[in-house]
Amino acid sequence: MSYREVSVIEIVEMLRLWLQGLGLREVARLSGTDRKTVRRYVDRARASGLDRDGGDGQLTDELIAAVIAGVRPHRPSGKSLAWETIAAEHEQIKAWLKDGLTLTKIHTLLGRRGVVVSYRTLNRYATTELDFGRRQATVPVADCEPGAEVQVDFGRLGMLTDASDGRRRVVQGLIFTAVYSRHMFVWPTYRQTLNDVIAGFDAAWAFFGGVFAVVIPGSMKAIVTTAHATEPRLNDAFREYAQARGFAVDPARVRSPKDKPRVERMVQYVRSNFFAGEDFRDLNDCRSRAEHWCAQTAGMRIHGTTRLRPAEVFIGDELPALGPVSDTAFDVPIWTRPKVAPDRHVQVAKALYSVPGELVGKRIEARADAHSVKLYWRGELIKVHPVVAPGRRHTDPADLPSEVSVYAMRDLNALQRKAAAHGTHVGTYAAAVLEHPLPWTKMRQVYRLLGLVRRHGAEEVDDACRRALDAEVIDVGLIERILTRGGGEQLPLLPKPPGAASRFVRESSDFAVRRPS
Repeated sequence: MSYREVSVIEIVEMLRLWLQGLGLREVARLSGTDRKTVRRYVDRARASGLDRDGGDGQLTDELIAAVIAGVRPHRPSGKSLAWETIAAEHEQIKAWLKDGLTLTKIHTLLGRRGVVVSYRTLNRYATTELDFGRRQATVPVADCEPGAEVQVDFGRLGMLTDASDGRRRVVQGLIFTAVYSRHMFVWPTYRQTLNDVIAGFDAAWAFFGGVFAVVIPGSMKAIVTTAHATEPRLNDAFREYAQARGFAVDPARVRSPKDKPRVERMVQYVRSNFFAGEDFRDLNDCRSRAEHWCAQTAGMRIHGTTRLRPAEVFIGDELPALGPVSDTAFDVPIWTRPKVAPDRHVQVAKALYSVPGELVGKRIEARADAHSVKLYWRGELIKVHPVVAPGRRHTDPADLPSEVSVYAMRDLNALQRKAAAHGTHVGTYAAAVLEHPLPWTKMRQVYRLLGLVRRHGAEEVDDACRRALDAEVIDVGLIERILTRGGGEQLPLLPKPPGAASRFVRESSDFAVRRPS
């Protein structure tokens, strides 16, 4: 496959699995990454101070950033130099494959042409871009150790008429089956969203009284974003949930029921033995009765294969091997890849947040939960914002260039100080322009005045502002006409007592307004 950047959450998952004592090969399999990639990140993390005896608390944003900086090459296009070198020979390689040449021979011929790349890179390119034969893997489904694996899948149970609103809906069952004991749990739901799936998982851990080490789900969209035989991509939010609860995820292949036969064979059993013929008041009633059925009926039956009662085997052998159940509610995050707009903000959950650095036009990673929004660029945490309501924005002035931050933040005091720096009368004239019920609507006029300072010089603009103030005329266009006509447009000078100030002179505090949030 082509080069892709490993996401932050995948790096955390690799290091978390390694901290649990798993070998590199097993970490690679459970995290869905290459073993050499795992080794590079683990070696760098160890060099940065990661210790297997220190626990998951070591996986801070600072450590992950240091690991990424030490491992990740600079690849602006997203592809390695070797990959781009092979891509230039695309048509020739395609022709050689069509003629029946082996990939080993093609590697030799490319070397003669001066294209020196590794055979592994050539194999990945041919597999991804030219439909060269891929190596297939099979997920093992043999019985495991107690508490090691649970298989999970959705199954359609039937229709339910809710007594509260009279609506008739399809009920899906999220079914959990312990591989060793065959003990099972069913979570009825109307939808298959991420929140519903996580709610079902939490209900399952409460029912079982512990957390299994490995979850083998079907290719449900809430968990698997990109299905693949050997390298499936998981939903980052669900992977983060798995890290919080302490289990690994090993998805089954698409349309491969043999990868999860323990749960696959239970769908029809749940539908016919539990749901069919029953009259449920609502979804909560269905869930309550499903839990009772799992404990008393399905759990106490004599299993056809093991010839034992699943609930008894589970309590005796599996329950002691399960991980602890967390009593903390999981705050489901939202992971997105927003594009940095020209105003240096990104939209996350329909709210706007400022982005530091020169990243306009780039897509960054954003993680939002109930309390904060974290922004990442190439795996490095670059900004943390508090969450604001949809339709609002949160801007840190430090994220914006100095030439635009005043206008973007509607900082009237800073704008008037900027004008006053070019002359007393320029500052007074700017204050008079801003003397308005909605002063920020006049900020462009002050910027126009500052533009005249740049073109004509501060001394000439200050004199023109003095003339306009004496005539009590507040119009930046008039200032421009005075300057461009070389003083030809004369304004009457009104007599005033010695030392008397213009009526437009104000203290800077008079123009302070509450900055809109």
